[in-house]
Amino acid sequence: MSQDHTPSYVTPGQEFDRDTNYIEDRITRDGRDDWPVEAGRYRLVAARACPWANRTTIVRRLLGLEEAISLGLPGPTHDKRSWTFDLDPDGRDPVLGIERLQEAYFKRFADYPRGITVPAIVDVPSGMVVTNNYPQITLDFSSEWTEFHREGAPQLYPAEHRDEIDEVAELIFHDVNNGVYKCGFAGSQKSYERAYDTLFARLDWLEDRLSRQRYLVGDTITEADIRLFTTLVRFDAVYHGHFKCNRNKLSEMPVLWAYARDLFQTPGFGDTVDFEQIKAHYYVTHVDINPTQIIPKGPDASGWRTPHGREQLGGRPFGDGTPPGPPPADERVPGF
Repeated sequence: MSQDHTPSYVTPGQEFDRDTNYIEDRITRDGRDDWPVEAGRYRLVAARACPWANRTTIVRRLLGLEEAISLGLPGPTHDKRSWTFDLDPDGRDPVLGIERLQEAYFKRFADYPRGITVPAIVDVPSGMVVTNNYPQITLDFSSEWTEFHREGAPQLYPAEHRDEIDEVAELIFHDVNNGVYKCGFAGSQKSYERAYDTLFARLDWLEDRLSRQRYLVGDTITEADIRLFTTLVRFDAVYHGHFKCNRNKLSEMPVLWAYARDLFQTPGFGDTVDFEQIKAHYYVTHVDINPTQIIPKGPDASGWRTPHGREQLGGRPFGDGTPPGPPPADERVPGF
């Protein structure tokens, strides 16, 4: 990828400010936004490299929505225009027939002014993007698509815990999920150090919280765990070095490291993670902070499969439900 065609993320002298103005349309049972729940109609476009997209692939797997909502997988790198389907034959998504996700955005909004982001849900018949509002997408998978959940699907957003899940998830978003980006894309020493201190204070808080309970809220896996996991699984491979989040590695925080391994080894989590694509995305795309675009060989990922011992804390990963089966053959991560 030419540096001339790579987006810039760092604004000198400024803090990183994520644009959170997304397409807010929802796919619902009552079709209130003119997008009714309908099996086979929509395609989830979710690059494996992206932590925000990774949330949607995990929830889709856990709930068993693979047959109801198809999955498009862009390659790990992109230029300033869009994510591209360079992993597919002829560089085109086999269902949507497009080379760039940008085409689905422009099909609906000819002058769409914001970033072309994943995850995005595309209406297959029209070829138009429906939504890229990633926090709402996973909640709607849980609440609006229940007719198509697999037998034994877990409750990821149980009504009795929603307030606590929302509270914990909000802290994690600002301080951890987005916190690593505030470090990596800081435009000044002061803003970097402020983000760094906030990030590790929150990780210490999580280390303490999870020393007493297996999962973040209640005794089962919830939306809060999924949102934290996608950052933790990228921490040592990317954020520690590339984003200068280097007080310590995740693998040097005993509780969080065990917690992350516990989730990684749970069906639906680790089998959605592709470390090679993750590293390629960050180290090639972010030429502001890695102008050579050299991708590191390490770290050794075998540690993710070592015993974690979290069963001693009790908890029931899927509550009254069951684990998902293996992923579809065409969605399997190489080597998993």
